Amino acid sequence: MNDVILTPAGKKPLSFTLPVVAAAGAFAGIFIGAANGSVLLGLVAGAILLAIIGLVFVSVLGKGAERAARWGLVAVFAIAGFLLGGIPGAVIGALFGWFFGWFVYWIGYGRYRVHLVPYLTPGQVLWHYTFRVICGAIFVFLITPILVVMPLSFNAQDFFTFTPEMLRFDPAGYSLKHYRDFLTNPEWTRAVKNSLLIAPVATLISVSLGTLAAIGLSQSHVPGKRAIMAILISPMIVPLIISATGMYFFYSKIGIVGTYWGVVLAHAVLGIPFVIITVTATLVGFDRSLTRAAANMGANPVTTFFRVQMPLILPGVISGGLFAFITSFDEVVVVLFIGSAELQTLPWQMFTGLREQISPTILAAATILVGISILLLASVEMLRRRSERLRGMSPG
Repeated sequence: MNDVILTPAGKKPLSFTLPVVAAAGAFAGIFIGAANGSVLLGLVAGAILLAIIGLVFVSVLGKGAERAARWGLVAVFAIAGFLLGGIPGAVIGALFGWFFGWFVYWIGYGRYRVHLVPYLTPGQVLWHYTFRVICGAIFVFLITPILVVMPLSFNAQDFFTFTPEMLRFDPAGYSLKHYRDFLTNPEWTRAVKNSLLIAPVATLISVSLGTLAAIGLSQSHVPGKRAIMAILISPMIVPLIISATGMYFFYSKIGIVGTYWGVVLAHAVLGIPFVIITVTATLVGFDRSLTRAAANMGANPVTTFFRVQMPLILPGVISGGLFAFITSFDEVVVVLFIGSAELQTLPWQMFTGLREQISPTILAAATILVGISILLLASVEMLRRRSERLRGMSPG
């Protein structure tokens, strides 16, 4: 669809182009000005600079010199950034130059309407892109803390901040020593071992019970399905501190507080709602006639489940299992209540490191956990698409 031209592009009047690019320059100038001590100066300078660039690019150079103009802007902004902030400034300047070089031509020649239907009003076009900018801003707001942690984990010093050497991209400012400490320190390796012993078992229990519950609740003859569903998914709705407190008092009565199985069962309770939700979503498109056909051919319920139903809902089951695994592997509040000194998990060790000694090894552990989470979520997305193809909801 992105290659289809729905509305021909055409040069826009300067009365439209210049205010738009000036507004974009003013917005960028706010950040540049704040970094240099004057927000107002940055705002005004950014607006004037982008308006001049827009005038030169659109009215003087035109489309014929687009490539040269855009690369020239990248070079100019990179040089200006280097003079103001060294190598990091040059990188940021080059990125700004690339974006604004593209943006000026995108606005000036009406390319923003190429993939939109021609009957949209200007207000609808504005909302179309405003909505995407808002979503992008939310994404940046959520992902920025993660992007900050990753380079800090390679800090050669024992600090939670970027050192001057790191900002200069000096190789001496970077080191893998925090990762070596994570992989060799007995406290961290024991915590990783405990997490790897607890999370898979908790996931197995969550998947088994959650899948059975989802299949049962998908039956039309089950009374009170909404109430039962609300109770089963309540652990992901109720504040975690309340769930942890309740588990502590209940488990202490049956004597499993501070034991391996106490932590496993607590994590299984937290993972079951994710399995129920994902499997239930998979069962929405499940063809019930397949199970009836298997029963008519003499298959018992167990055979029907494993040979007919399970292969089709397997992507949802695995997705729920991955979410349950992530929940167990990353959980810290419940394990503080239910666990013990011998059952310190990786999140518990990270919490202890922040509270007691501010160990930079936490940054390395966090980066590894982020990498694992990205791989698991990518697997979930691939399984979701496979599930849609199996149910005929998307093209193969």
